[in-house]
Amino acid sequence: MKEDWTLVIKPEKRLLDLDLKGIWRYRDLWYMYVKRDFVTFYKQTILGPLWFFIQPILTTIMYMFVFGGLAGISTDGAPQPLFYLSGIMLWNYFSDCFNGASGTFTANAGIFGKVYFPRLVVPLAALTSNLLKLLIQLILFILVYLYFVFTGTPLSLNATALLFPLLVLLTALHALSWGLIVSSFTSKYRDLKFLVSFGLQLFMYATPIIYPLSAASEKFRWALELNPLTPIFEAVKYGCLGCGSLSWGGLLYSTLFMTVTLFLSLILFNRVERNFMDTV
Repeated sequence: MKEDWTLVIKPEKRLLDLDLKGIWRYRDLWYMYVKRDFVTFYKQTILGPLWFFIQPILTTIMYMFVFGGLAGISTDGAPQPLFYLSGIMLWNYFSDCFNGASGTFTANAGIFGKVYFPRLVVPLAALTSNLLKLLIQLILFILVYLYFVFTGTPLSLNATALLFPLLVLLTALHALSWGLIVSSFTSKYRDLKFLVSFGLQLFMYATPIIYPLSAASEKFRWALELNPLTPIFEAVKYGCLGCGSLSWGGLLYSTLFMTVTLFLSLILFNRVERNFMDTV
């Protein structure tokens, strides 16, 4: 007769043991986390899911007034609403995924201390739930895009736009790798999260969201090009609006940067996972 054991002794996990089978076995929990993150965003609000549209609209209006109006920053000839929306929706996805992954240990310490499941389920669920928000904001971008098309505004949609799913995946993996690194350190050093939240705000201005890379000063452009998100945002704007630039070398650099940081983050995450309950 087959016996069901209540305790299974396994060898110590290796540094790169991702336990993909375990993640698939707990896919119901993954779905539950996705549903929780998505529903709690608008729970007990009057407008509900409309906030997924309202937030980028208000941000775009503010950018048009401050950066496009007062500061007079160029958008490379692209309509300001489309230029800012294309950057806002992608940046919101990156920052939300980063914040979700960076709080893996501290925000879920109560659950982790009571029941075991693959810890990677939590940050992966954050990537998935935020992807749903991105898709909703993408609908808003398409509607605004169609408005300018029907009003006769010349827009240069090109084949580079087909890379959008891959660019979103690359953005998600950047956010995941950086978030896992921060989460591993903040499990022991809590004050680091305050520095990271401030640094994330500064990092937004080092990414071509409110300005094209061509508008940056030659003196500081090299620093912006070191940002691995720069070629991603530029490629999105180039594919959808015809402004910006498409740099295959920059995308290769961004991919290699992501690969290295993701490799290091998984090693660090698995190492901290073994004894994080002693420090959280």
